[in-house]
Amino acid sequence: MSTLCAGWGAGPSDRYAELSAQFQPLFRRIREGAISREVQRRLPVEELGWLKAAGFTALRLPIEYGGAGITLPELFALLIELGEADSNLVQALRGHMGFVEGLLNSENEARRRRWFARISAGETLGPASSEVGDARRAEFSTRLCRDGDSLLLSGTKFYTTGSLYADWIDVGATDDAGNRVTATLRRDAPGVEVVDDWNGFGQTLTASGTATFTSVRVAPEDVVPVGERFRYSPGFFQVFHLANLAGLGRAMSGEVAAAVAARTRTFTIGNADRVSQDPQVLAVVGQVRSAAYCAGVITLKNAEALQRAYDLRHADDPAAEDRAVGLAELEVCQSLNVVTDLILDASGRLFDALGASATLKPQGLDRFWRNARTLASHNPRIYKDRIVGDFAVNGTVPPPQWKIGVA
Repeated sequence: MSTLCAGWGAGPSDRYAELSAQFQPLFRRIREGAISREVQRRLPVEELGWLKAAGFTALRLPIEYGGAGITLPELFALLIELGEADSNLVQALRGHMGFVEGLLNSENEARRRRWFARISAGETLGPASSEVGDARRAEFSTRLCRDGDSLLLSGTKFYTTGSLYADWIDVGATDDAGNRVTATLRRDAPGVEVVDDWNGFGQTLTASGTATFTSVRVAPEDVVPVGERFRYSPGFFQVFHLANLAGLGRAMSGEVAAAVAARTRTFTIGNADRVSQDPQVLAVVGQVRSAAYCAGVITLKNAEALQRAYDLRHADDPAAEDRAVGLAELEVCQSLNVVTDLILDASGRLFDALGASATLKPQGLDRFWRNARTLASHNPRIYKDRIVGDFAVNGTVPPPQWKIGVA
């Protein structure tokens, strides 16, 4: 069923219905096992393989390089639909999609061709940037050192979301000169160990745990300065979470509606002999669905802002690009808390439409709040309202790329 017919609104382009239809059977297949995977904690290795085989991970690549050349609004609309099937898979692909976006913004044609060929063949990448403990904001403790004619990388990372499923890992490091760089290496290279020790209470199937690198050889052509990241990357990575929250909202809307429709037991203090006819219960279901709808609409408006920044990436107008990047970040900041609050509230409210049996673990309904809360915690959301207010009052442009660590 198209998003329009399902009541989620028209897609972001004239071709979107056809684009979406290609993946609907796959999304349904993924969703069929979502609850059992969550309850049994079975990693979605096979499901990610389906996405690779279907070309989903190469959609942003230009057509001449084996992709579909889709726009950012089209990408995020598809990610919302994938999030409806299983939010773990969206987050597991976040680093890969960000790497692809970096390639699309790169002016290094040799690098673009090399990686486009790998990605169009179905290979994927995972991130390894964040470090725990006393990691510093200005540098990585992971080191890339020269050893004769070779480059060797050593260090430990956490929050390596999706790297366990990937063919390559993009690792943040500090080189011999003290520069922050990213080094891309094969996940199965000697000296690389990725383990599933993610113990967060949400997004439990993203394999967001530890990666250890011990004297791993890195090709010089696969080392890039961190400063070469695409300029709208902060907004891009945060809209990724918003799309996931919107998809998660659609999933819980569908599940609570189905549960209410099937429910036969009612309370004597209720308003009807069938729960499906109780106006108070129907209002709760409507509130959950409305939250999901608004989250999706806001997310796609953010995607339009990112697309405007992307379209100006090679334009000979730095001032126009600065404005587009700044405004895109502002739109994301204005949206983040609203979308997050909508989905977090709905993920708790849905239980008001059901009985105590809805809290039983096999139902899996608790995953919505756990996953939404976990996704929301990836962003420093408490700062967003201040940033928006500073723009409104003082005209201050949102800050650029940020990093966490000891000062």
